Amino acid sequence: MEGILNISVGGFLDRLEKDFNLIKRIRPFMAKEGSRNNRYKIEDNFLNFWFRFNYKYRSAIEISNFDYVRDIVERDDETYSGMVLEKYFSQQLTESKQYSNIQGYRDNKGENEIDIIAVNERDKRVEFYEVKRNPNKISLERLKQKSLKVTDKFPGFQIEYRGLSLKDM
Repeated sequence: MEGILNISVGGFLDRLEKDFNLIKRIRPFMAKEGSRNNRYKIEDNFLNFWFRFNYKYRSAIEISNFDYVRDIVERDDETYSGMVLEKYFSQQLTESKQYSNIQGYRDNKGENEIDIIAVNERDKRVEFYEVKRNPNKISLERLKQKSLKVTDKFPGFQIEYRGLSLKDM
């Protein structure tokens, strides 16, 4: 395979994460430190928005079809702002200094997604959170169903289910 560069990106990813705080490595929930199933996400809100909308639809922007891009942003606003809201509440829980682990969860099929799981190993407590912009869309029953695959990893823990919305900011 001539002409193909053999470049290790590990050092670049480390710098983007540790030196510039632009990306964050996401380890699967309850995975060990050495896990290779890591994913990365853009941590900077401005860059996240820019790549999601400007970069992805740059050809429409280049031909000055701004109405098209505006329609896409308006269409995806609820989903995008929901992800930003999850990030906000995760940060709030982190800053409370009450938890040993705070993460989201998605099963291998990507179907059962739990927005935030906050674990306090010292007090043997696990909190499952569903985050929605609209508090009327929060279903704690659905959250309990989605958490069934995870709760068995916490025998003897007190389990709580909570919803967070724009009203909780």
